[in-house]
Amino acid sequence: MRTQVGIVGAGPAGLSLAHLLCREGIESVVLESRSREYVEHRIRAGVLEQGSADFLRAAGVGERMDREGSVHGGIHLQFDRERHRVPLRELTGASILIYGQTEVVKDLIAARLAADLPLLFEAETVAVHEIETDRPRIEYAQDGASRTLACDVVVGCDGFHGVCRDSIPAGVLQTFEREYPFGWLGILAHVAPSIDELVYAHSDRGFALLSLRSPELSRYYVQVAHDEDVAQWPDDRIWEELARRTALDGWKLEEGPILEKGVTGMRSFVCEPMQHGRLFLAGDAAHIVPPTGAKGLNLALRDVQMLAEALGAWYRRGDRSGLASYSERCLRRVWRCEHFSWWMTSMLHLDPRRDEFDRKLQLAQLRHVTTSPAAATMLAENYTGVVAV
Repeated sequence: MRTQVGIVGAGPAGLSLAHLLCREGIESVVLESRSREYVEHRIRAGVLEQGSADFLRAAGVGERMDREGSVHGGIHLQFDRERHRVPLRELTGASILIYGQTEVVKDLIAARLAADLPLLFEAETVAVHEIETDRPRIEYAQDGASRTLACDVVVGCDGFHGVCRDSIPAGVLQTFEREYPFGWLGILAHVAPSIDELVYAHSDRGFALLSLRSPELSRYYVQVAHDEDVAQWPDDRIWEELARRTALDGWKLEEGPILEKGVTGMRSFVCEPMQHGRLFLAGDAAHIVPPTGAKGLNLALRDVQMLAEALGAWYRRGDRSGLASYSERCLRRVWRCEHFSWWMTSMLHLDPRRDEFDRKLQLAQLRHVTTSPAAATMLAENYTGVVAV
């Protein structure tokens, strides 16, 4: 099989890139090692920057998002049993939209299949070859047979554990990484949210986050050890811990059946460059951020917008400048988001390696952010994605 752009990975990065390329008249094939059912049901982030929501609308895949998503004009920071609102819209003119990444993926898959364009599930990528030539190829296995996809360009959207990044030769790639000694135990519960906007809670028992997915579904998190065994957390213990970490006079956390739960470790990761030869990386294949800053999905969408524009200029006019500068331009925003995500994480989580002095510093920082308009604006600009880079 032959195409112009071979895309490895059917997450939001790969699918949105394929959708943009189709609108540019550029052929692509999307290869995904997992089944469609798996891809459409893996739970991920749910906060869209206004720019990301606008992008999905402009791409023609925002109808259900606008119907079922929830626009928020602020978030809350809680500490010392006080809850403080950061008015994002008032400070920046921008808002966020709560709409699960799972739903974004479903919408993009539906659009791809409706257009009868190649989307191959259960196609396990074995290797990427000849990326330093003008005829790279992807070797993959499907239905028990070995197959080859020849293309002009390969785009690796296959996540942190994918094969594309490892196809860049040794000595070319630099990686930067930080592991955190904690993770998030996340639950999806069938209960109406007890809050109308996200609450980031700092407590002497650890961090907690109150989020939401719909009028009937709540998404909540508690800080745990990075390698915590989820079996040690029966439902009653989760609800008790959430209630203790988010306790507030005159307010009650409503409980309900827990539909899903799991532990996610936290890390920061960046590779440089995000391209080599005819191979380009996007999304989690190139960078990971801790979820505290709500940046992972938004960064992936920013990557592919830049790449789609650059590929369009190359195919239409032979202009290679956008492709040549892709990595440099992406990394400016990546490192800004890495810093913001690290900052939010450091301000809100209890680090077992730190002491009471550090906890006092956290509280001082939280108090500053919630009392200084300038500090609140800095948070709001980064959270909504309107910060200049």
